[in-house]
Amino acid sequence: MPRVLLVTSSNWPSGEPGAPVLDAVLADRGIDAGWVCWDDPEVDWAAADLVAVRSTWDYIARYDEFVAWARRVDDVGRQLNGADVFAWNLDKGYLTGLGDLPVVPTRSATTLAELAAGVTEFGTAVVKPRIGASGAGVLVVDDPADPRLGQEIDDHPELHNGIGPWVVQPLVASVRTEGETSVFVLDGRAVSQVDKLPSGGEIRVHEHFGGASRPVPLRDESAQLALRGMAAAEEVLGCRLDYGRVDMMRLDDGTLAVSELELTEPGLYLDVLPENAQPFADLVSARLG
Repeated sequence: MPRVLLVTSSNWPSGEPGAPVLDAVLADRGIDAGWVCWDDPEVDWAAADLVAVRSTWDYIARYDEFVAWARRVDDVGRQLNGADVFAWNLDKGYLTGLGDLPVVPTRSATTLAELAAGVTEFGTAVVKPRIGASGAGVLVVDDPADPRLGQEIDDHPELHNGIGPWVVQPLVASVRTEGETSVFVLDGRAVSQVDKLPSGGEIRVHEHFGGASRPVPLRDESAQLALRGMAAAEEVLGCRLDYGRVDMMRLDDGTLAVSELELTEPGLYLDVLPENAQPFADLVSARLG
């Protein structure tokens, strides 16, 4: 029976939301899968037939440590996507280097002066830590002198807006009406779609901030952009990607544009879309084969 390690973090010890669905699907295929924490020193990574990062969401304050761990895993066995992909994808600065792919306009800033210039350019801007997840540390500002840009972030004090680096994007108005779309691409196929809406005056669609996610039929426009996004990343990285989730939103001119490529630990939204377990299991089975 092949052994697969599904990698999580200590604050998600049982795995991502909806994990039992994936556990059952893998077990039905005769795959011995178990959830382990990436920083558990007792785990024997070399004993696994395959390692799949799933819910390691504490990396936002441990980037160097997490990437070093992933490289050690690559050295001893087979890991989906792998450390080079993670190191590139965890820093949102990658959004500035995706060629002609439609992307939400993005500026990278490493100083407060560059940050202020980005806010000035966009008028009303969304400022994010370049290394972050789940909407942590996101600010909406319309004043380049906004004092919050030099302070610690209340919801995640380990992220310091006064230090950076950051990415700056325009506030896309449709996020409050149409929301954000996520398309799951597994083993080169766009397999499903989830639409996400924020709550109240929020722009963050994550459930932590009151957002709601719902599965919808996969739209051709969304699927095509997702495949283009994955291809653009593969071109930059020079490798084939095993999996990814492509987030997108509609710009003011009607263009559907990529807002993020989640290639490290994209949750499968199994709690609202349990059907995602089957194509992920297909991917795992194919790599074990």
